Amino acid sequence: MKLWLDGGLQDAASARVSVFDHGLTVGDGIFETVKAVDGRTFALTRHLDRLARSARGLGLPEPDLDEVRRACAAVVEANPMPLGRLRITYTGGHGPLGSDRGDRGPTLVVALGESTRRPDSTAVVTVPWTRNERGALTGLKTTSYAENVVALARAHEHGATEALFPNTAGLLCEGTGSNVFVVLDGEIHTPPLASGCLAGITRELTVEWTGAKETDLPLHVLERADEIFLTSTLRDVQAVHRVDTRELPGAPGPVTAKAMRIFQERAGDDLDP
Repeated sequence: MKLWLDGGLQDAASARVSVFDHGLTVGDGIFETVKAVDGRTFALTRHLDRLARSARGLGLPEPDLDEVRRACAAVVEANPMPLGRLRITYTGGHGPLGSDRGDRGPTLVVALGESTRRPDSTAVVTVPWTRNERGALTGLKTTSYAENVVALARAHEHGATEALFPNTAGLLCEGTGSNVFVVLDGEIHTPPLASGCLAGITRELTVEWTGAKETDLPLHVLERADEIFLTSTLRDVQAVHRVDTRELPGAPGPVTAKAMRIFQERAGDDLDP
């Protein structure tokens, strides 16, 4: 396995990042996950645009997106596989043991891991913790992911693959690594970015391609929605057949099935929409 680390390809077994890297010591970093199918990346331009936005929001130096593109191409070419999770990680680099940043420049890592196609439907749970829609990291895809690790572990304990958060106002927000959509009276709705959710790339495309409405939704909408589905880089559009103890028989329902079909067709027509 080959990965890209600070300027070139290296063997994964011998590649090293400093134990003083700020991404390790204080979670001072950002990342993107890009789908790679048979050696071709999907929606890379949108992912790189978001990487740059996250860097600006975190106060990191502007990433060299041309280098990141070269790194992605080199890693995908060096590691052929049918379906892969391409991970771009960009951190504050070597720094002191505290919140202050060092002056040696950022660290860039691009790596690829094998993935499998997700099932058409899944189970989710809600969790008692909230997303802070007014926090310093709101809307940024950062490596400060421990909150998601805890929530996802809770989901797995209950036989689910995702956990859904409300925000501090009690409104539906997002999953640990996905955006959430609900179907009400035949219309698709998803929380707006003001709810504190991440501006997911698959979310963005789904809104554009299906005409979904961005709507403030109370968390209890999950108790009455006709259909529920998730979106993410590796899920694409995935139906929900159970939320907590509520079963949604027949998932994917007709609206979700149409959204799945539209996404598959549009994504197949344009790999960098």
